[in-house]
Amino acid sequence: MESVSRIQVLTPAVVNKIAAGEVIERPASVIKELLENSLDALCNRIDVEVEDGGAELIRIVDDGEGILPDDLPLAVTSHATSKLRQADDLFCVQTMGFRGEALASIAEVSQFRLRSRARGESIGAELAVNCGQRSEIVPCGMAQGTQIEIRQLFCNTPVRRKFLKKAGTEFGYISEQFSRVALAVPRLQMSLTHNGKNVYRLPAGQQLLERLTLFYGSSVTDKLIPIETQHHNVRLWGYVGHPSLHKGTRKSQYLFLNGRYIQDRSLLHALNEAYRGLVMVGRHPVAFLFIEMPGDQVDVNVHPTKSEVRFRDGSLLFRMLLSTLRTKFLQSDLQSTLSIKPAGNPAAPTLQNKQERVERDLVSWAKQQLEHQVAQRVTTPPDAPSPMPAAPSQPMEKSEAGSDDLGADAFLAAMENSGGNEPTTVPFAEQEPVASTASDMQSASMPVPQPSEQRSGIPALQVDDCYIVLSTDQGLTVIDQHALHERVLYERFRNKILEERVEVQKLLVPLTLELSDEQVALLLDQQQMLQQMGFQVEEFGRGMLAVASHPVFLGHQVIEDVIRGFADKLGSSETVTRRDLLDETLHMMACKAAVKAGQKLTPDEIVSLLAQRDIVDDAHHCPHGRPTALVLSREELDRQFGRLGA
Repeated sequence: MESVSRIQVLTPAVVNKIAAGEVIERPASVIKELLENSLDALCNRIDVEVEDGGAELIRIVDDGEGILPDDLPLAVTSHATSKLRQADDLFCVQTMGFRGEALASIAEVSQFRLRSRARGESIGAELAVNCGQRSEIVPCGMAQGTQIEIRQLFCNTPVRRKFLKKAGTEFGYISEQFSRVALAVPRLQMSLTHNGKNVYRLPAGQQLLERLTLFYGSSVTDKLIPIETQHHNVRLWGYVGHPSLHKGTRKSQYLFLNGRYIQDRSLLHALNEAYRGLVMVGRHPVAFLFIEMPGDQVDVNVHPTKSEVRFRDGSLLFRMLLSTLRTKFLQSDLQSTLSIKPAGNPAAPTLQNKQERVERDLVSWAKQQLEHQVAQRVTTPPDAPSPMPAAPSQPMEKSEAGSDDLGADAFLAAMENSGGNEPTTVPFAEQEPVASTASDMQSASMPVPQPSEQRSGIPALQVDDCYIVLSTDQGLTVIDQHALHERVLYERFRNKILEERVEVQKLLVPLTLELSDEQVALLLDQQQMLQQMGFQVEEFGRGMLAVASHPVFLGHQVIEDVIRGFADKLGSSETVTRRDLLDETLHMMACKAAVKAGQKLTPDEIVSLLAQRDIVDDAHHCPHGRPTALVLSREELDRQFGRLGA
């Protein structure tokens, strides 16, 4: 009996349908491929028209170089392209497309019509393809450029068509593809129409910021910070959002490489690292970043849609982006501004009640201060003891712009390089036991400088034992006392560890903690890290851990919380890097040691806390990314009291 071969060569029609499934996922995929073809044709104008979310009609018209009549059949043939000649060309691609798959794939699953008139030709030519079946080429009258019309997308693949979402959702994907090209090449004149309604009409010759305003509005662009850096022949530039401008998803993070929208996990990681501590956990910064580099330094042929690329030196770009953003943030004003909503909105009653309470407190407090000044006419001596941590008499020298000496990376490097595989010994300060209060963070006898931004006269006011209100050059500033103190302590802890000068308090009677066997093992495995932070821990029997010493700046009552929190993080199922573990532990230590909401502060403590705003790297955000202060500007006050336009 003759056996039948089980392996067969697929027919061209089946091959094309498989290829179409890889390249063309939905109508937005068609838009992307056709827009890139128009860019490669060196056009100055692109008009996009769609109906029913692109399922019924997609029409794109450009004024580019056009296609010669004899080349029309090749344009819809698989693996036929004008952009490559040999394999080596793949490693220096300068065009958006290069595989020669898009038009052939689209024509295989739709009613496809291609009309084009090349430069120098007096008349155009038209080619129709119905689900892979070509018709004869016929002449047609048209202006220079190319017009592609796709009807009934996926008409011969009903399963794929069935899985298309609602027209509004599909158009949302189309609009996103349109906006990516519009931002990548703002010089282009572009329009987008859906079901006969004009959605976007973008003029030619715009600057990037102008185009961003058209898409996102001035409420976003007013909070964008320009950045630019260059290393040899690699240029990185664009705009990043002020930390107060953040989103719930990463959809507002755009990366462009040589005019092409890309996705790169490493660069997005660098972006998020730069915003660490500036944006709240779970929120994401806004960024529009552009990379320009020679084509031979990047491989774009690693993904069917060319959205993922492989850089020859990805670490260089990572460092460029991270250092540029950190430098820019050090040089920028990251303070948040408070804008009160107009009266009549649902939140107005609550806001009005809070304003009335603040006004009553202000009046009462002002009377007390004036009576006190008239009666005594004295000020606190600069060397008077203060139970709050006082600021150094001179601001600490900050690192030069662009240096990461005080950043998380340097912190990690210092921890890892402080002795190789040998345990690093932290200088133990031999001293008497000290009181375990928040005032132990620093010597109280240091002089307290007056905050540079605070106006002279009546000092600051504490409201509800939670917020500090003061008048500054920017307007009325409201400070979250816990958030600001947390930032001050976090940077102080970090700097002490970086400089290997953690002062340690030895306990006469070790603190014993009852933990699980697993937690004890995890903590003992990290003894070196704990010791470098000022904790000396030892096993004290089964399921017990003894803490023999702790950092001086931590009170006794928070030691147990910090150690248990550290153990919980070690035992979590999440993948935590060494740097993240160290940083989060510092966050926890600062949070536990900082003054709390509801804790009343003396005038000296308030002055001391405000003075330290001038000596921290970022006084505008707590380590978790929450703002430490909000500013109600003079203009906003005038507007609320009806003084504007009088």
